[in-house]
Amino acid sequence: MPATGPVRFRATAEHLDDLLARIQRLRGAGRVIVGVTGPPGAGKSTLTAALAQALRAEQVRCAVVGMDGFHLAQAELERLGRAERKGAPDTFDADGYLALLHRLRRQTTGTVYAPFYVRGAVEQPIGSAVPVHPDDEVVLTEGNYLLLPTAPWDQVPGLVKETWYVHTAADVRREWLLARHLAGGKSHAQALAFTDGSDAANAALVATTRNRADVIIDWEQLPSHETSRNLT
Repeated sequence: MPATGPVRFRATAEHLDDLLARIQRLRGAGRVIVGVTGPPGAGKSTLTAALAQALRAEQVRCAVVGMDGFHLAQAELERLGRAERKGAPDTFDADGYLALLHRLRRQTTGTVYAPFYVRGAVEQPIGSAVPVHPDDEVVLTEGNYLLLPTAPWDQVPGLVKETWYVHTAADVRREWLLARHLAGGKSHAQALAFTDGSDAANAALVATTRNRADVIIDWEQLPSHETSRNLT
């Protein structure tokens, strides 16, 4: 945890100036890796995508890699008896994610390929889907458990320049998650079961890590394509 506690910012997809300025201040010799964390449905992917687009508009080379790419495959979750808890810390290849961060820290030549998690009907990780080039100056990496204090997750903060925690109102997150599950082909009953079951449990766990972050971001906007009303 930062000695003086996290810095707090308010942000929307249209107003990222404070966060962009912070990234620019972090830049120096070598690559800057920023970890973006928060509970399921907080808007981490939307935020990192918006930051990456804004950085590229400023001629800063940027890549985004997600912890979700290290989800265990559905067949392996079923073999382990963890399918109903998909998204919990032990349903990821945490050591694989750490290995990727180590590679990104020392990369000077060649392309590093990161996995990507495909939502919707597929709901599976796809390997070697995200190229990170040696001249990418900023890497944004996002996921739920970047600040979890238990091994091996507790190694993540030492591998990134800063960790940012995304906070979104609980009712907004729930609406967003429910819409995501429905869009992925789940029935209404299945979507509710995941949203109020494993997603809620995982969110409660992630919330305990908030004050370990360097920055807390009050995220105020849902992307229109994921917003859905009157779902319950």
